[in-house]
Amino acid sequence: MTSALGRRELRHFDRRPAELSILVRTATRQPSTGGVHLDTANLSEGGAFLRSDLLFEIGETLTLEIPLPSGSVVKTAARVVRLARDKDPAAMHGMGIEFTGLSPQDRRLIQEGTPWQRPSTS
Repeated sequence: MTSALGRRELRHFDRRPAELSILVRTATRQPSTGGVHLDTANLSEGGAFLRSDLLFEIGETLTLEIPLPSGSVVKTAARVVRLARDKDPAAMHGMGIEFTGLSPQDRRLIQEGTPWQRPSTS
């Protein structure tokens, strides 16, 4: 059994609060058919938590378009790694998403183009 702390220890990147509306498509949907817009609760260079009552399956492959506050749009492949469902209607429902196709340049855009960017040490 993995605790919440155990899940955090497995993450390579710290997730920070970020509210962005991203476009999500499943691998089976053609780009011309659109997708759904879901809001993030947090974001890192490794993944995001998407708030939604609509949940995909664990392991499902997605494509994401993430508009950053800097004006850049990051496009990446991703997969669902965790679902959060609770009988309590006040609880946050959604999915943990791991980025699987993020380029080093897009990773840097996420690091540098989000409002929670860490201050420079220089």
